[in-house]
Amino acid sequence: MDQRLSSQNGSRRLTSAERSLLLEEDDFSRSVVAVGRLAANVEAVVRGKSREIRLVLTALACGGHALIEDVPGTAKTVLARALAQSVEGAVGSRVQCTPDLQPTDVTGLAIFDQKTRDFVFRPGPVFANIVLIDEINRAMPKTQSALLEAMAERQVTVDGRTRRLDEPFIVLATENPIEQEGTFPLPEAELDRFFLRLTLGYPQAEDELRVVRDQRHGHPLKLLRPVVSVDDVLTLQRAVEDVFVDELIQRWIVDLVRATRELDIVDLPASVRGTLALERAVRAWALIEGRSHVEPEDVEALFASVIGHRVLFTPDHAAESGRDALADLWRRCLERAPRPQPRERVSPLWVAAR
Repeated sequence: MDQRLSSQNGSRRLTSAERSLLLEEDDFSRSVVAVGRLAANVEAVVRGKSREIRLVLTALACGGHALIEDVPGTAKTVLARALAQSVEGAVGSRVQCTPDLQPTDVTGLAIFDQKTRDFVFRPGPVFANIVLIDEINRAMPKTQSALLEAMAERQVTVDGRTRRLDEPFIVLATENPIEQEGTFPLPEAELDRFFLRLTLGYPQAEDELRVVRDQRHGHPLKLLRPVVSVDDVLTLQRAVEDVFVDELIQRWIVDLVRATRELDIVDLPASVRGTLALERAVRAWALIEGRSHVEPEDVEALFASVIGHRVLFTPDHAAESGRDALADLWRRCLERAPRPQPRERVSPLWVAAR
């Protein structure tokens, strides 16, 4: 690229547009290295879950939030804590949800200070960069709704005053799908606030053996050190915006999401928010894979994780297992919106330089 922009060993001065393009390329290279370090660091304590870790990093790169739904003992909390410990300068917090948890326990509240004779705001755990909401479905609906403003608008309003949250900001919520007693299912409006949903599942035998060996002298989380900075994460989020998406793939994403509105197995289809999330997610996934452009395989890899929790199946179809229902959803959407035929690829660098 440097050779293309400079002629005769740098005799021509770069234009402002060309300098901007070089800066974007530098951000992209830094971001690919940073996200690789993050993935490797987290996988050092969450064994055998490379794809799931990359999904969480996709949410982080897009400034979105992830819902991790699985049975106890599958490293949901460990994954969130490992991510927080991997970013130097990031503030991490944890909220353990119970039925008696109040909204102010999450957002914070104003407390009367005897010395100043005035009310002083004490921020809650939501005022952090990486917030782990453990067992979110154990919190009452009133407390769950306290997270909506923070997740959607990056701000918290308490006592009539709105306070901005620091960037980056990501909520990693965990949920146990099998327990019903003492739980409050998340409403569709709140599920839609999550950028993607994933499950971890049990590890393979060899990975479980590595977990046993890793924890022989204590949990490896205590040895985990930061590998990137907050600035690296912000650069990663900016770099996602410059990943190239061909118009064919953009139209395919729109058609796939619109297909959910035509299926008889769906009571509540995906909204435009799902379209926006899927388009942004595939750009982040491509970057994590080290590419500056999106390919159709990226859409196939992320459709279920980004769109699956945004649709409400009919009662008959909802009775199927979650994996089977999502596979059927993808098959039916693909029938209505076939994969686009390849054409001569246009260089993303040429498009960006125009």
